[in-house]
Amino acid sequence: MIIKVLFTIIFLAVMIGVGLYTRKQASSVEGFVLGGRAVGPWLTAFAFGTSYFSAVVFVGYAGQFGWKYGLSSAWIGIGNAVIGSLLAWLILGRRTKLMTQHIESRTMPDFFGTRFGDQGLRVAASIIAFVFLIPYTAGVYSGISRLFEMGFSIPYEYCVIIMSILTAVYVILGGYKATAMNDFIQGIIMLFGIVAVIVAVLNLQGGLTAAVEKLAAIPSDADPMVNGGFASWFGPDPWGLLGVVILTSLGTMGLPQMVGKFYSITDESAIKRGTVISTVFAFIVAGGCYFLGGFGRLFGTPPMLPNGKLAYDSIVPSMLVNLPDILIALVVLLVLSASMSTLASLVLTSSSTMTLDLIYRDKKSLPGEVEEGTIDDIVAEKIERRKVIVMRVLIMFFIAISLLIALNPPTFIAQLMGISWGALAGAFLAPFMLGLYQRNITTAAVWACFIWGVGLTVINMLAGNPINPINCGAIAMVGGFPVVWIVSLMTKKLPEDMVNKIFECYKR
Repeated sequence: MIIKVLFTIIFLAVMIGVGLYTRKQASSVEGFVLGGRAVGPWLTAFAFGTSYFSAVVFVGYAGQFGWKYGLSSAWIGIGNAVIGSLLAWLILGRRTKLMTQHIESRTMPDFFGTRFGDQGLRVAASIIAFVFLIPYTAGVYSGISRLFEMGFSIPYEYCVIIMSILTAVYVILGGYKATAMNDFIQGIIMLFGIVAVIVAVLNLQGGLTAAVEKLAAIPSDADPMVNGGFASWFGPDPWGLLGVVILTSLGTMGLPQMVGKFYSITDESAIKRGTVISTVFAFIVAGGCYFLGGFGRLFGTPPMLPNGKLAYDSIVPSMLVNLPDILIALVVLLVLSASMSTLASLVLTSSSTMTLDLIYRDKKSLPGEVEEGTIDDIVAEKIERRKVIVMRVLIMFFIAISLLIALNPPTFIAQLMGISWGALAGAFLAPFMLGLYQRNITTAAVWACFIWGVGLTVINMLAGNPINPINCGAIAMVGGFPVVWIVSLMTKKLPEDMVNKIFECYKR
């Protein structure tokens, strides 16, 4: 216990120290939200990866999908690396950096409002982001707290409260720069931690070969007379597996907290280096998490919940409980690192969106246009400071709401994430990606996709989830593209001169 407590105290002291070190750079809106748009490739790549993979993946997804699909769940991690990281950087990185800087956009809702000439889109997108980031945040709290409960024997409720306070402290102090620097430190811990944990867990089963043989001897849930499905290439349910790969991989391109990383990177050469770093990071961390979860059935059946379903979120903790104390301390730091980075990204995204796109919604002009009613530098500086204060207050508000949900979570971690990612990426992915590449996307098409993504997710949830939330989220994301294309063909195009001004950033 002394080892575990000591490691954790040192880790938390470093996190808060980074917040104090970077607080001077967080005095302006640009510095607090985007790190002055001067964050290098290593910090950005690690910030992207650590925001992507949290306790939701390590505890919730790795446990649940490892149980359902066995070793084939490793495909989810591979999909995360290839689609969620490599393709996300290749498709969105350069164009997002150039266009958002050109139109002076600081948030994803701000992008929609300026790119498509409708401030109503900006308001709607900020409300969608704020509402649906909350269940994701609650899922992250839940995951890390279950590991703390296992490692320190601290009641779940205390763990959640401590997590929320510590995250609030360093984000409020240092803003995005503190988050990015801490993400780098946390990312290194995650890389070493996941490798060490996999080796230790497999050793408990006699090594990799013995563990795979034991897994192959387990009969299928669907047909007890058939063995080997959980050790096969594509598992017992390939189509269900594909839905999870789509949701967890494609979704990153439509999430505000993920896309925002491209706003802040320094330049195009940094994007090229960041692409490689982020992809390698995802292969090791995501691939390792799902590979580890694939052996969950070797550690016994998880307990039953009052509703008669398996407690999937207890699977990974049960795999780790017999590890040596030093490794349990490493696991706690691993999941704490993953979760605090994701929480920091979520609360910063939500607070900045509410502040800049709802409370202080400045009138935006397109590049080349003259702004009317300019104000002097002293007044502008006061307004900037006021915005930063409001963002810091909203960080506490957002954490408090998600904390209340985490104290009484309505469903499994994986389902919380499915609802959140389905609504957000279902609404934002298609119009954001196509808005970077195609000139003919209309304002009405963006509205239609917002309604499609949120509507499908909410109706499915209110109807008792007749479609699994994971599959529903995947349908919402993929279905957004035909919605945007079809509506754009049938509705009024944006003024040509406006579109030309926006797209001239790619000619430089």
